[in-house]
Amino acid sequence: MRRTFTLFATLVLLWTVLAQVNHALAAWRIYLFGGGLFVAFTALTQPRRSGFAAIVLGGLVCDANTPVAFGTHTLLFAAAHLTLFHVHERVPRDDNLTAIAVVLLTNLALFLVFSFLQIHDSPAPAAMWPRLITDLLCSQVFLALITPWFFALQARALLLARVDRPNYA
Repeated sequence: MRRTFTLFATLVLLWTVLAQVNHALAAWRIYLFGGGLFVAFTALTQPRRSGFAAIVLGGLVCDANTPVAFGTHTLLFAAAHLTLFHVHERVPRDDNLTAIAVVLLTNLALFLVFSFLQIHDSPAPAAMWPRLITDLLCSQVFLALITPWFFALQARALLLARVDRPNYA
């Protein structure tokens, strides 16, 4: 349980950071989506059960604050987690470039699924795509910059909670 709650606490921190950055960017009408970062670390490095529980809790936090059907984030984060978990043995886990690539691809997939699920509510769906592409590009740049920091934060939080041992031990 300690592993799950530690991972969940880091996801709440990520949610808070993204909310504050999005608030600051609201004047420019830019929205950053960080779904790939919510999922990648736990799917690539943690046991399935505790990682899945943390992702579900993190998805519920995201669902509580967004104007989408409740459970949308939770369901899509869980699906992304299970998909990544099935390939995690083939992905190098100690390489920052690989971690960034996994986060960016996962974020792209989640962003597109969210966009297609929500675009039908728009009065002019075709007019939304330029803004969505701008949001996606800004989100990907932001995630490429903070992924190494957030992965290190999650790894350090697990060490401080004494649920993981350091790589050099």
